Amino acid sequence: MSEAAVAVAVPVPAETEASTEKMVANNKIHFSKEVKQVIDKVLKTEDPMDAPDFNTVDYINQLFPNEQSLVGIDETIQKMQCEVSLIDDNIRSVVRGQTNTGQDGQLALCEAQKVISSLFSHIIDVKTRAERTEEMVKEITRDIKQLDCAKRNLTSAITTLNHLHMLVGGIESLNTLIERRSYGEILNPLQAITEVNQHFQQFSDIEEIKNLSQSVDKIQVTLAQQISEDFKEAFASTKPSGHRLGLNQLGDACKVMSVLDPKVKKELLKWFIGQQLEEYMHLFHENQDIAWLDKIDKRYAWLKRHLLDFEDKYGPVFPLDWEVSERITVEFCRQTRDQLAQIMAKRSNEIDVRLLLFAINKTQAFEQLLSKRFTGVTLGATPAEQARVLVQPSGTDAPLTITVFHDQIGQCFKAHLDIYIRSIDRNLSELMDKFVEMSREPYKFAEAKTTVYPSSGDLFVFYKKCMVQCNQLSNEQPMYDLALVFKKYLREYAVKVLEGSTPKLVPITTSSSIGKSVSMLTRDMQNLSTAAGQVFHNFLKEGDTQRFTRDDLVRICCVLTTGEYCLETVQQLEDKLKEKVTAGYVAKIDMSEEKDVFHRIISNCIQLLVQDLEAGCETSLQAMAKVQWQHINNVGDQSAFINSICSNFKQTVPTIRDTLASSRKYFTQFCHRFVAAFIPKFINVLYRCKLTLSDGSNNVLGCEQLLLDTHSLKTALLELPSVGSSVNRKAPTSYTKVVVKDMTRAEMIIKVVMTPVQPPAHFTQQVLKLLPDITIAEYQKILDMKAVKRVDQLQLIDLFKHTASAAAVSGLIEPAASGDEDTEQTAAADAADDAEPSTATGDSTTTTTTASSATPKRAFIFSVGSFTGSADKNADGSSQTGIRKLESLLKKRFP
Repeated sequence: MSEAAVAVAVPVPAETEASTEKMVANNKIHFSKEVKQVIDKVLKTEDPMDAPDFNTVDYINQLFPNEQSLVGIDETIQKMQCEVSLIDDNIRSVVRGQTNTGQDGQLALCEAQKVISSLFSHIIDVKTRAERTEEMVKEITRDIKQLDCAKRNLTSAITTLNHLHMLVGGIESLNTLIERRSYGEILNPLQAITEVNQHFQQFSDIEEIKNLSQSVDKIQVTLAQQISEDFKEAFASTKPSGHRLGLNQLGDACKVMSVLDPKVKKELLKWFIGQQLEEYMHLFHENQDIAWLDKIDKRYAWLKRHLLDFEDKYGPVFPLDWEVSERITVEFCRQTRDQLAQIMAKRSNEIDVRLLLFAINKTQAFEQLLSKRFTGVTLGATPAEQARVLVQPSGTDAPLTITVFHDQIGQCFKAHLDIYIRSIDRNLSELMDKFVEMSREPYKFAEAKTTVYPSSGDLFVFYKKCMVQCNQLSNEQPMYDLALVFKKYLREYAVKVLEGSTPKLVPITTSSSIGKSVSMLTRDMQNLSTAAGQVFHNFLKEGDTQRFTRDDLVRICCVLTTGEYCLETVQQLEDKLKEKVTAGYVAKIDMSEEKDVFHRIISNCIQLLVQDLEAGCETSLQAMAKVQWQHINNVGDQSAFINSICSNFKQTVPTIRDTLASSRKYFTQFCHRFVAAFIPKFINVLYRCKLTLSDGSNNVLGCEQLLLDTHSLKTALLELPSVGSSVNRKAPTSYTKVVVKDMTRAEMIIKVVMTPVQPPAHFTQQVLKLLPDITIAEYQKILDMKAVKRVDQLQLIDLFKHTASAAAVSGLIEPAASGDEDTEQTAAADAADDAEPSTATGDSTTTTTTASSATPKRAFIFSVGSFTGSADKNADGSSQTGIRKLESLLKKRFP
């Protein structure tokens, strides 16, 4: 067998192979990943020997997989020897080629050095020639620069001489034209001479030039004086004069004036505008009747007529860029503002709100007209600054026209806007009296189809109109004063209208002694299933409680919803006032006190509704306390006082719920607050119930009846939000949790009472299991319910303190199943099978040990027997029979 066959049949030992690979690895050349990728691209090969992970043994086994393949081993060896020889030849040629390459490289380097030396010589030669060329160019251009400088100097001299000639000739020509008042011919020479004179300012140290410059200034002064005199003579003099200029000459004079100093034009316009408004100042002097506010529109009519006459007669005289009409209008506004301010200061006692608003409205309309007619450029504002949008007019959504003349006259009225604010105050006072009278009348809820008083909507509509109107007048101090008035009457509306129309609950009174009913109740208690209902009914009738009528409840709900509407609208009013008023008063506007007032009214209304519903339950709770539970010998249906409470719920809650349909969150608050007040009161009455027989043992049937009544009350409370409703709406989860937690505590109290006191340690442990958060005072009340003697109570209280402290330290107080665990689990399974779909609402769940541990209600009641320790001792089995009757009754009541 050959070596190849051995390689196939006998693998190389692992130690030998590992040492060989180690030696190869030490002599290996390792390339980076990038170099390997480049090599693979250049030398593409599919030979497995070129693979980086080539394994000789695997390769041989691949060539000769079995002994039969060894037949061609000689041919394979010969082929490989040929390849080895070929590779050796290639390596030999590459090595020889590398030797020749080194010699060729040395020759190429020498040649490159020679070429570089030659190139450097050529560069030095070019540089030398360039320097020579530069010198030659400088020699050639030296004379040209001298000629160019001479040309510039000559040109400047000629230009200066021409300007000097123009200046001298122009001065002589202008003097002649000024004497002839030929303003149309003066304009162009004057502009030219003015520009030339500016050119000679750099030669002002030359005496001749200085004299010429002074002559030009003298001409300008002469022109300014002469044109001003000509204007005054043309517009002021009434006698004919030979020197009076025509309108065309005056127009040319204005063009000349535009070239002169701007101060000259300003003084001329000031005189001219004063001359134009002289008639206005005489006609509307403060001593004239026409100057008072009731004839303020005549002022504006005068300006309209005057501007029309002015533009018709003298429009062509003044250049358009002078804006003479607008300047006259601006000065008219200034003088009118000053005049009105003086007159109103002297006759302020004659101003009433109607006259003030008349003057303001006329003024605002006039200012808007001026804004449409003129651009406002003479007011010195940029186009962006000229744009100023006023408030929207009442009853419209379109913004007012942008006005740049806003408050040019109307500024004078702001000092007297307190008259407007006082008028608003008076109007609101009258309106409030009207609202108070309306609130005293019976509110017809069905006809109005809303639970919100219409007067509240009328009040805020009036507020909106006042705010819009005041914003048109001023959005500064008057707007803030108006906000103070709003705050004042919001409080008055809350107190006089809402609180004033809220019915008050009369304290509970009783009409007669209830001793007879109690005696009757005691006598008939022997047969509770037949007589208890009538006894309770008679007892409840004798206790007369003053309560709200249905109309009173509706009125209280209407006050509540009106308070809610006012609360929301006051917030909107505050935001709108802050939006309208200027930035300096935003922080001062605060209506939090008014919102607090409406919050208080809403809370008071809810409390009145709660008190009324509580009052309806008061007599029933008194009846519950008067029942002699220790003498009950039969467990029947729920007691009459529970029926009375449920009847009270059905009569009262639907009215409140329907009236508060638009304020569901406050109805929910009402339900929460009622159970938060009623359940503790029920538990206090529960503590007063006597459940112990004369021999000191518990009356199991009385406890079971009370437990049944307590559970029925819990069901009624869970259904309270939707009682009497055709739609079975799910009660809020938070409400359900409160009812289940608190009423479960009441049930636990009864279970504790049903637990025998003996042995004391077991009783104390049961108390801590069922009521882990019980206080000493509550524990003592439970002992009073069980009729435990005071001496024994002290021992039990000491034991309770010791046990509670030890349990708190060791953490032994944990939720535990009440009574027998098997009984509880069985009852819970039964209740789960019979559970209604509405268990998610909490109606069918309760707690067996703590307020947080809930089991189905039927399972809870069915497990009562586990706590009746004395029931097991009865020979006749009556207690067990009572439990079975209770189970049967509850299954019928809760199928």
